Amino acid sequence: MASPYLPLAMAIALEVVGTSLLQRSQQFSRLWPTLGMAICYLASFYLLSLALRVLPLGVAYAIWSALGIVLVALIGLFVFHQRLDLPAVIGLGLIVAGVIVVNLFSQTAGH
Repeated sequence: MASPYLPLAMAIALEVVGTSLLQRSQQFSRLWPTLGMAICYLASFYLLSLALRVLPLGVAYAIWSALGIVLVALIGLFVFHQRLDLPAVIGLGLIVAGVIVVNLFSQTAGH
């Protein structure tokens, strides 16, 4: 595999789209957003499994979940008009900082 980060990035993008469709599905009461969500989640997990051929599980999942959290929070803010207070912004920043520290300084990251 050339780079495990390409399927990981695609997995993150699909997970974010799936989560956005989850909001649109209105508790699975709308067919098309529900089907789209399910397809996005399945494809996301498949792509994550491809990245796991090379990346350690903890590192891949940390990147996947942290970036997903931040991107979903931004979609919530800009698309669904959900506000983030200061503690939420600080917490999101700490999540991103943690992933940066793991990837830059940890030998676990597999660099």
